[in-house]
Amino acid sequence: MARQWQIQEAKSRFSEVVDEALEHGPQIVSRRGVDVVVVLAYEEYKRLRQQNTPLGDFFRQSPLAGVEELNLTRDASLPRPTVAL
Repeated sequence: MARQWQIQEAKSRFSEVVDEALEHGPQIVSRRGVDVVVVLAYEEYKRLRQQNTPLGDFFRQSPLAGVEELNLTRDASLPRPTVAL
């Protein structure tokens, strides 16, 4: 389970932050109340990096693949009236 760490605490207890990331998943570190970084296990990082799907595969796996009645024509009407300047 992800835990929230203040940056000061994360700095002083870095080994514990790393252990928590290895055992329980990503650890969120915040500075001045704003989430700024995530510490996660290297194996999890590699898994996330490998999820990039080639564009062609992405389109082939799309729920719209094979839909023959998909209307892709552009609406030529203007979104708002022309304003004279």
